[in-house]
Amino acid sequence: MYGVTGAVGAVGAVALVPAALGVIGFSSAGITAGSYAAGMMSSYAIANGGGVAAGSLVSLLQSAGAAAGLSVATKAAVASAGASVAGGVGATVGWLSGFFC
Repeated sequence: MYGVTGAVGAVGAVALVPAALGVIGFSSAGITAGSYAAGMMSSYAIANGGGVAAGSLVSLLQSAGAAAGLSVATKAAVASAGASVAGGVGATVGWLSGFFC
């Protein structure tokens, strides 16, 4: 049961991350003006003296958004996180159902 929940979480996470990046403003055309991503980029630039550092969270998210997808390594990390969260939720629901059923 928990393995299935984890697998669904892994697939769902990999499928939803590119869409989520676009929604918050990391697009293939660059960072969308007025978006959450623009605010994030502004904060990082102010903190770093006017520029966004290579390898920072903003630059990594923009790279993923610009590529309209994720690298294999990033997909593996996202899938692992999604599986962990979904498995934990499934286990918690199973544990709680023992009290109510």
